[in-house]
Amino acid sequence: MPHDLLLFDLDGTLSDPLEGIGRSINYALTHFGFPEQTMTDLAAYIGPPLDESFRAITGIRDAVDIEALVAKYRERYAEVGYSENVLYPGIAEALDSLGRAGMPMAVCTSKRVDFAEQILQMFRLRHHFRFVSGGEIGTHKWQQMAALRSQNQVTPSTVMVGDRAVDMVAAHRNGLTAAAVLWGYGSPAELRAEAPRYCFAAPDDLLQLRGLQRDSDTI
Repeated sequence: MPHDLLLFDLDGTLSDPLEGIGRSINYALTHFGFPEQTMTDLAAYIGPPLDESFRAITGIRDAVDIEALVAKYRERYAEVGYSENVLYPGIAEALDSLGRAGMPMAVCTSKRVDFAEQILQMFRLRHHFRFVSGGEIGTHKWQQMAALRSQNQVTPSTVMVGDRAVDMVAAHRNGLTAAAVLWGYGSPAELRAEAPRYCFAAPDDLLQLRGLQRDSDTI
């Protein structure tokens, strides 16, 4: 077995979260007097931690104000936003195949863990994963992954599978293998700059991680 664990990002990798995240961001922005953003503009904020996104959108640096925006966002997200996720075609089948092949899997997302658990349960995918690691405000993904390493939940033989540079950076900073997916929100240029070992153009290409299919496409 070349890898001991596949560690999946959630947003932009397993599911498309734009509608729920975008509407919930706008819900928070308008509550505090900021203009709504277009969904096209908000797509850039899929992946990084939520507090970083609100800082980038509003220019606010005060931690209390950012926490208030995050809390208002979560008000809508907890009620309806999480359910607006859409599973990418082919993901369920790919996870089923990897599971039948005996490949251990887990999730590492910047999203709060209870929301991640709700989404995975909604899609009936939770049983595939050994654990779900969720993010907290003020914690970078590489720090989140460093905690997993310190707990021996991931190792240098683990592959981090994600759609944004933040996933690749987190993997490399912690000595993991990085695998980029092209169906999410990271551009090929963004991903290429982080030099992932693998690049997958479609969900069924994930089976290459068990040596079951052809070589992956290059970016």
